[in-house]
Amino acid sequence: MLYYTAERRFVACTFTRGRVMAAERRTMGFLQRILGIERKPGEPEPTGDDRLDEDIAGDGRPAFVFFYSLWCPQCQVMHGLINELGPRFAERARFLRMDVSKNPHSPGRFDIRGVPQLIVFKGGAPADRIVGLMPIDSLEKWIDDHISGAPGADGEGEGQ
Repeated sequence: MLYYTAERRFVACTFTRGRVMAAERRTMGFLQRILGIERKPGEPEPTGDDRLDEDIAGDGRPAFVFFYSLWCPQCQVMHGLINELGPRFAERARFLRMDVSKNPHSPGRFDIRGVPQLIVFKGGAPADRIVGLMPIDSLEKWIDDHISGAPGADGEGEGQ
């Protein structure tokens, strides 16, 4: 049996203790993933106005910054696509995300007029962008082209 104490901790009988603790760890891992507390390598790291310049200068790898808003359904879909693709490119690129509602200065600096928007930064400067949703295959090719430096990768994004 499970009981809640005043400190809101689980207390279980000794018979179920091991199973409850394992289930509690799985649940906490799931909640951490949902709430964005725990990330897999390659998933976008949160950034803000105060540290964006440092994050995009980073370690010399291209930085893909995803500008989004929580109220935007297209942003939620695009966020899922980037979460799926990010781990494939984790060693060759850096992925960041910025909530435009909480960070009002950077969207103005980079001419963000609509979300979702994904901008690739090379050498600390914006190289290309896509606005709106994009099929996962096209998005994967766009990211790969920018990472590998393919000819024509620094042109206008397909989503514009």
